[in-house]
Amino acid sequence: MGTYSGLSDNELINLIKESDHSAYNEIYHRYFYLIYTHAYKKLRDEEQAKDIVQDIFATIWFKRESDLPKANLAGYLFTAVRNRIFDLFAHEHVKTKHIDSLKDYLNGNAGAPTDHRVRENDMKAHIEKEIRALPLKMRQIFEMSRKANLSYKEIAERLNVSENNVSKQVNNALRVLKTKLNLIIFILFLLKLYFR
Repeated sequence: MGTYSGLSDNELINLIKESDHSAYNEIYHRYFYLIYTHAYKKLRDEEQAKDIVQDIFATIWFKRESDLPKANLAGYLFTAVRNRIFDLFAHEHVKTKHIDSLKDYLNGNAGAPTDHRVRENDMKAHIEKEIRALPLKMRQIFEMSRKANLSYKEIAERLNVSENNVSKQVNNALRVLKTKLNLIIFILFLLKLYFR
C-alpha cells in the first residue's frame, strides 16, 4: 500500500487489526499531539500527560484484535484520555489519603522522625530493589527515561530501537512498579492501624 496519510481512520483501524504497524504509526502521528494537548490541559504535568497518552496508544496496539472502535476514533481517544485522567485523580486521592494518614501517625508518636526516616529509607531501598528486578532491557530503558530524564526518542536513538518499543517498555515497568508501590503504601497504612 502506498501512503497511509490519505486513508480514513476506519481504514487505518481495519489495517491495525491486521497488525499493520504503518497504519498504527499513522494513527499515532495523526492523534498524538491532539490528545496529548488535551491531557496536558487537564493535568498541567507534561510527564503525566505523556504517560497517559503513551499508555493509550500502547493499549490500542496490544488490544488491536479485540478492542478497537468501529467508528469515531477521535471520540474513542478523547474518552480514553478522560477515563485515564479520572483513574489517575482517584488513585492520587487514595494515595494522598494514605500518605496524610501516615503523616498524622508519625506526627502523633514520640520518636517518629527517626522512625519515619528509617521507613522512608526502607521504602526507597525496596523501590530500587524492584527496579533492579525488572528485566534487563526494561530496567535500562526505564532508568534512562526516569533517572536520566531522556525522551523516548533519545532512548530509541541510543539503543537503536523504535520509540514504540521504548514506550512499551516504560509503560510495562511503570505498571509493575505502581503495583509494588501501592502494596507498600497499603502495608504502611496497616502498620499505622496496628501500632495505633
